Amino acid sequence: MVGLFNKLRNFDAYPKINEDFYSRTLSGGLITIASSVLMILLFFSELRLYLHTVTKTELVVDTSRGETLRINFDVTFPALPCSMLSLDAMDISGEQHLDVKHDIIKKRIDAHGNMIEVRQDGIGAPKIEKPLQRHGGRLEHNETYCGSCYGAEAADEDCCNTCEEVREAYRKKGWGMSNPDLIDQCKREGFLQRIKDEEGEGCNIYGFLEVNKVAGNFHFAPGKSFQQSNMHVHDLLAFQKDSFNVSHKINRLTFGDYFPGVVNPLDGVQWMQQTPYGMYQYFIKVVPTVYTDINGHKIQSNQFSVTEHFKSDEVGRIQSLPGVFFFYDLSPIKVTFMEQHVSFLHFLTNVCAIVGGIFTVSGIVDSFIYHSHRAIKKKMEIGKFS
Repeated sequence: MVGLFNKLRNFDAYPKINEDFYSRTLSGGLITIASSVLMILLFFSELRLYLHTVTKTELVVDTSRGETLRINFDVTFPALPCSMLSLDAMDISGEQHLDVKHDIIKKRIDAHGNMIEVRQDGIGAPKIEKPLQRHGGRLEHNETYCGSCYGAEAADEDCCNTCEEVREAYRKKGWGMSNPDLIDQCKREGFLQRIKDEEGEGCNIYGFLEVNKVAGNFHFAPGKSFQQSNMHVHDLLAFQKDSFNVSHKINRLTFGDYFPGVVNPLDGVQWMQQTPYGMYQYFIKVVPTVYTDINGHKIQSNQFSVTEHFKSDEVGRIQSLPGVFFFYDLSPIKVTFMEQHVSFLHFLTNVCAIVGGIFTVSGIVDSFIYHSHRAIKKKMEIGKFS
């Protein structure tokens, strides 16, 4: 047993020196204090990193297919009444959502930004109690009132009992309603009077869109949209206005759910129109993002970058639709964020590296100072130091 202990003693990599041979110096004491403080600071820094989560970022190719993209928005138009404002969405697959009303809320606001009324639809007038009959004469037994669609009926039995239904029938035909005063339903509902009453008002529109996860656009513009000769057109003549002010403030615009650390560059952006006509465009690059928290819960969302452009019409000529357009495209690269803890072995390795590294470096510095001091002192004793 004694022989075994003697053999183990030969493996000692830390031979001990008798304290009688130690030489303690002032510089060595200062270096020891400084290195000890630095060790403690770095240790607690590493401990803090170990106790808190870190986020790992990776870039992968987005191979997802058939998914939908949720667009959340909250936009205020201080000079465009709610009765004029409509929302359309379309994408490169050919799918179109014209005059979107579902999941959309419009809030009428005055010139000072105070709320006047909140409503789900656009003009949203109630149906008139006794709509005009398309076919004159007295009603027969079990016959109901049926208003004329003024040539826009898809079938003989179709009825348009409100101004909004006439406009919708015109839209499906690809027609623009140029003079609402000639439409009996619009006259009885006071369509133009309602527009005049809302003169000087603004509109706050908010809600969300569910669209295909492909490139496309959505836009806010005055008038009801329709397709004419494969072109996207709005019936602006119905409002009998010479100009439309599309000044706006984007209170919120996100593509998907919130996740920690996300930055939406358009939140709070405001733009004021200085010309009678114009189209304001946002070109958005959407980057699919997956955020996984420390508990393994995944959040499927998106980040985006944006560039802006204002297209002004020539004086006296209307070349483009006045409105605010958001053109978005999808990035083929997906970003993944994953919260995770630093492993204990990694923490232990870093602590050892801190202690050993500082101890070694401080020993080198102390040795350099000690031997330099001795050499200088020796030269001074023999009178060779100058």
